[in-house]
Amino acid sequence: MPRRNRPPKKNNQQADELRIDSRVFGIEIAEVWSDGNWIVRRITGSAATKNYRCPGCDHEIKPATPHTLIYLEGYLDERRHWHTACWERDRKLHERLED
Repeated sequence: MPRRNRPPKKNNQQADELRIDSRVFGIEIAEVWSDGNWIVRRITGSAATKNYRCPGCDHEIKPATPHTLIYLEGYLDERRHWHTACWERDRKLHERLED
């Protein structure tokens, strides 16, 4: 009987948690701009459970409101929650660099 090359079994619980995490909390995307490398993550309404203050408009982001989490690469402690429209408007003021 021929040998079958099967991939090793993975821990299904960890795989399920990863799928849930990226579906609820969004996938991190690295964007390269003239002012640095930014990590951008879209947060779904179901994952937004606290109030935040948007640095773009200085208005409150209420719980259950989809928004965007942003931080400069390497500065996770300085992450900020932005309204998605405010972040996109702010990015228009900067030059995006090609990857």
